[in-house]
Amino acid sequence: MDSTTPTPQNTPMPTIPLEVTDQQNSALLDDTLSLLNNGVPEKADQRGLGEIERWEQVLRASERPGLAKIIQELTILREQLSDKDTAAHDIAETLATLGAETVKVADETSDNYTAPLTHLGKLLIKIGSSLSR
Repeated sequence: MDSTTPTPQNTPMPTIPLEVTDQQNSALLDDTLSLLNNGVPEKADQRGLGEIERWEQVLRASERPGLAKIIQELTILREQLSDKDTAAHDIAETLATLGAETVKVADETSDNYTAPLTHLGKLLIKIGSSLSR
């Protein structure tokens, strides 16, 4: 290659924003509450990881303020659950933080999501507490 040859450029593909309807948000929230109301999913059960990935995608697509910390904690939780050497205490700490942040968002929500988000936040905190014992 000589010095006059242009350097190849990797043109990033434009990302198409994910459109999420209120009905889809409600369904995701219901699915997650259903999963967690049945107790702590087994680590080998990949359904929990699937729910975490869904939440990450939906929250990244959302234009609601104050979700960055939740997205960050979800990413950490997914990584912890994917690593077989993660201590239960570390997961418990992440769940407690995630629960507290979820309750904060629920307090700031003015639509029909307040009650289910508060319930989800409390469930996450409760599960975190049970894991830290």
